[in-house]
Amino acid sequence: MSEDIKKHNYSADSIQALEGMEHVRMRPSMYIGDVGTRGLHHLVYEVVDNSIDEAMAGHCDKIDVTINEDGSVTTVDNGRGIPIDIHKKEGVSALQVVMTKIGAGGKFDKDSYKVSGGLHGVGVSVVNALSSNAHVKVYKDGQIWEQEYERGKAMYPVKPTGETQLNGTEVTFKPDLEIFQETIDYNYDTLSKRLRELAFLNKGIKISITDRRKKTEDGEFVHKAFHSDEGLKEFIRFLDESREPLIGDVISMEGEKNDIPVEVAMIYNNSYAENLYSYVNNINTHEGGTHLSGFRRGLTSTLKKYADQSGMLDKLKFEITGDDFREGLTAIVSVKVAHPQFEGQTKTKLGNREVTSAVSQAVSEMLDIYLEENPNDAKTIVQKVILAAQARHAAKKAREMVQRKTVMSGGGLPGKLSDCAEEDPEKCEVFLVEGDSAGGTAKQGRDRNFQAILPLRGKILNVEKAMQHRVFENEEIRNIYTALGVTVGTEDDSKALNLSKLRYHKIVIMCDADVDGSHIATLILTFFYRYMKELIEAAHVYIATPPLYLIKKGSKKRYAWNEKERNEIANEYKSGVSVQRYKGLGEMNAEQLWDTTMNPENRILRKVTIDNSAEADRIFSMLMGDEVPPRREFIEENAVYAKIDA
Repeated sequence: MSEDIKKHNYSADSIQALEGMEHVRMRPSMYIGDVGTRGLHHLVYEVVDNSIDEAMAGHCDKIDVTINEDGSVTTVDNGRGIPIDIHKKEGVSALQVVMTKIGAGGKFDKDSYKVSGGLHGVGVSVVNALSSNAHVKVYKDGQIWEQEYERGKAMYPVKPTGETQLNGTEVTFKPDLEIFQETIDYNYDTLSKRLRELAFLNKGIKISITDRRKKTEDGEFVHKAFHSDEGLKEFIRFLDESREPLIGDVISMEGEKNDIPVEVAMIYNNSYAENLYSYVNNINTHEGGTHLSGFRRGLTSTLKKYADQSGMLDKLKFEITGDDFREGLTAIVSVKVAHPQFEGQTKTKLGNREVTSAVSQAVSEMLDIYLEENPNDAKTIVQKVILAAQARHAAKKAREMVQRKTVMSGGGLPGKLSDCAEEDPEKCEVFLVEGDSAGGTAKQGRDRNFQAILPLRGKILNVEKAMQHRVFENEEIRNIYTALGVTVGTEDDSKALNLSKLRYHKIVIMCDADVDGSHIATLILTFFYRYMKELIEAAHVYIATPPLYLIKKGSKKRYAWNEKERNEIANEYKSGVSVQRYKGLGEMNAEQLWDTTMNPENRILRKVTIDNSAEADRIFSMLMGDEVPPRREFIEENAVYAKIDA
């Protein structure tokens, strides 16, 4: 044991209880964001974050997560184990304090954890409070210690139950249906993606997930294991697997600046998108913050200095901007901050000012060395920047054309738009429908008071492969901007979208329930993700779900949205059943389309959300980009979920 660990022994004295947690169950959303599927999965992340904190402190290198048959979740790590000795102030075991007192944890003792993620010590107690039952085992000093809980209350004092050679903590909990009334069913893929992300962010740690509710063809439980030796470099390669790199390898650095650990990895590719991802203590900071500002500052100043000195900008007739240096860039910035200051309770934007200069210095030094040692790559990057600047000027003219046609600028609405009578955007919804035929049916079937219809001609432009000015020149895309009433942004902030004049607060993509319809929906979603992400983040975008089948028997008729429903209805009707397979919205009459897909009383709308930005970016690039092998592999892996008519 090192002198440092001896000095800062992790014991009951390291645990500080800050306050009670009586109203966690009354107001759970204050602690986990919401009580839907996102909050449900957040419970697992909080428990795993405790193990990751042990790993970052150098005491853990293995974390296993299991979804059990009864829907509970178990996490096991090989860390030091939560202290079990008596807490002086509380008079009970430190384990009980950690599990039942909000704000209790070693994260508040600077000698136990230098940095930490999660909810800063409230995490595991909140998980316990929001679970119908929980069970903790601590493997420590040759003994197994246990305690069980019901809705956050200990059932008995912490007690020894056996001997062991292991060290670590095992937490099993089952979310409470009284709290999570929508569902307590965990999504294996959602959890897998977060655990894979954590493995990339914390190289050297082995993280696994097992789903005991499902088995493979070999009879084994579904299982994945994640481990990364290179960390962010591997993360970048994973994110960019469907894009063509412009330079030889990932540019990366890892070190400390002003006592702040900084990791950066980046690469340029042949796309036109800018993909920046930032993390603080493993937390994905969706809104960026000072660390991302530092990255942009370091990147722009260093590359601009190099480009000026190279003479390659001499013939350019206009200034290069920061956006030009980030076109076709995929980058990850990860910092560890002892006392992070986040703006808002959701921890999506870092506010620590000292981080800006630390990251900026780190990026500048990294790029200086790389550009000097790789002159060919440096030239390629500058050429990419020049092309981006030229495209930006072309896009500026195209954007101005869009602006002139928007309602805000006094122009008219698109001719094909059938608008609604209601003027309150919160009550209005617009359906984006493929083709004039389906558009005509939708116009007849809608409620004209609050539903608008915008037919789109065929498949819109694949924005993943198009330069920005081509996007704004596309007629169908211009019609979407104009119909929605949003502005595209200024030259200096071309990616900002002004939603203040948004005319509809529900934007519904309504396409045929076949392969072509799915492709068109994906094209529209790709456009929204790349150019109107704010609409998705503000929960304005939905996908309509038309039925696949109409089942009839005499005067009886019912709709089915999948084969299971079709078979159940057919079996219920028994003989004399006719089944109609809808291959397109145009095959329905107006009344049927209203009843099944547009009527708020009956319809099924799927809200489009972004739970994991890095994963969303990777999937869009894979499905809509140029590289075929990753797309083929993805389709083969997920073909079991697809139903394709021959």
